[in-house]
Amino acid sequence: MSRDLPSEPLQPGAEYEALIHFLYRAPVGLVQTGLDGTVEMLNPMAANLLMPVAPAAALDDLFAVLDALVPDLRTRVAACAEPSGMIVDGLRLALPAAKAPNAPQVLSLSLMKLDPERLMFMVADATLEVQREKDTLSRRLRSAARTDALTQMPNRDEVRDEVERLMALQASGDAGFAVLLLNADRFRQVNDNLGRAVGDQLLVQMGERIRGALRPPSDHLDPLGRGGQLAARIGGDEFVVVLDGMRSREDAERVAARLLDALARPYLIDGHDVVSGASLGLVWGAGAAATSDDVLRDASIAMVEAKRAGGGRQRLFEQGMRERAARRADIEGELRQAILEEQLFVVYQPVVGMLPDGGIDYAAGVEALVRWRHPRRGVVPPVEFIGVAEECGLIGALGDFVLEHACRDFLDWRARLGERAPRLVAVNLSRAQLGQPGWIGHVARLLQDTGMPPAALQLEVTESLAAQDQDVQQRLHELKALGIKLALDDFGTGYSSLSSLHLLPVDTVKIDRSFVSQADTSHHHQVLIEATVKVAQSLGMQTVAEGIETPSQAGVVRAHSCTKAQGYFYSRPLAAGDLLAWVAERQDAAR
Repeated sequence: MSRDLPSEPLQPGAEYEALIHFLYRAPVGLVQTGLDGTVEMLNPMAANLLMPVAPAAALDDLFAVLDALVPDLRTRVAACAEPSGMIVDGLRLALPAAKAPNAPQVLSLSLMKLDPERLMFMVADATLEVQREKDTLSRRLRSAARTDALTQMPNRDEVRDEVERLMALQASGDAGFAVLLLNADRFRQVNDNLGRAVGDQLLVQMGERIRGALRPPSDHLDPLGRGGQLAARIGGDEFVVVLDGMRSREDAERVAARLLDALARPYLIDGHDVVSGASLGLVWGAGAAATSDDVLRDASIAMVEAKRAGGGRQRLFEQGMRERAARRADIEGELRQAILEEQLFVVYQPVVGMLPDGGIDYAAGVEALVRWRHPRRGVVPPVEFIGVAEECGLIGALGDFVLEHACRDFLDWRARLGERAPRLVAVNLSRAQLGQPGWIGHVARLLQDTGMPPAALQLEVTESLAAQDQDVQQRLHELKALGIKLALDDFGTGYSSLSSLHLLPVDTVKIDRSFVSQADTSHHHQVLIEATVKVAQSLGMQTVAEGIETPSQAGVVRAHSCTKAQGYFYSRPLAAGDLLAWVAERQDAAR
């Protein structure tokens, strides 16, 4: 056929024969046409590739052959004013469903203008190339779906698969893996105080330190070569490290200690020195866990135990932890219901004044304390639910409940007893309340709505909370501006010291019961109480000794000029009505 040959044949010879040989054996389809698409030459590869789409199997007019696939091909050629050059480059053409199983599914088409009169089409089977591209894209998408976008570490899905693999190996007799779950300490404060951008950078640096702290496998893995390690971020400020092939649980604990040491070092982020260590829960093997999610849950439970113990440490998961966690979850649900159904109530522990003449002022004040009357279990001790309320975010609601009831009860006492009523009511204050937007305004409205005298309300913050950061101290100054008194609770157990007491905006220092309980037997604790009272007096602050239980303890704190005292020696916490009777009875007896 004439169109199978060049339109202007070369002179016979070796070069011509080499060209013909190349055209017929080229792995790519080559078609030479006129500007109107009339085929002048095509090689066998082009015929094989184009035949499935050629109408009536005619390959005379390439425009007609390709019209269904590239309807604007004639327009593109006509628009090319240059005498030569590329018109179409690597255009992908999806073919109709092939009749033969091995027929091309996708063609790649390139079109070049050879000269003002001729076109050269290049056609190739791009089916495998397209499939490879799809496979590559699919792998990238799968990888992205299993990679944390912020830290570029594997995510929870990757951890699940790895733990499932190790659990299967353990079931077949191959043991020795550990799962370490780490949660950043103070991450919320970093986000709140320095912004989310700094928080994100902190997470990135934590991820880098975790990967850097994991030594080569030979440091702690099975010497036979079995094992590996996976570091991942599974969400928020939580990371997981999976260690396979550990020789012993002690080796896993050493890795955990190394991780905690690495994370405890200060971070420098955007000019800020950031301190945020981590709490770590460790699970050794699968234990009684049935799934990878069970293993991660157990590691999380152990991590919470580490955080409850003060943070910056590790805890090994034990079965009893799961039972305690389930109990806390039950309490959380019941506590939420208790708030809705008004099962909570407030009791008041008297705070007595130490008069210079040796007498006692029984109307000096009271401390308001929350209690819970459960419909089935009766009164629930605060130790069982206050910690849970702090962990699950209900402590703010509890604190607001106590504050409102204390203000209303105080005004009721005044209406009943007049000048004989307690002169001050103290209410504990939580970080959740201080951090709540608009909470200072809420307190101001409560004072106005109830008619509560601000100077008769004392809000108490723990020493560790008051000394923690500038934002907290700013909120305390705003409360002081309302005329409210502030007390530093549990002094001696937190972060501040006598030398920094003048920096805190408080009116009263409450000496912790751990000092008072040994006041009558330990000279060291007597000196601490004396020093605290003297420093507080020099700053114009009052002092309250907490936890007085014996006459000798009361004598010691009086001897050191402590201003006030409270404890079971004077009275247990009382219901509002009983408190009135207690105050009146003792005032009458003192006359």
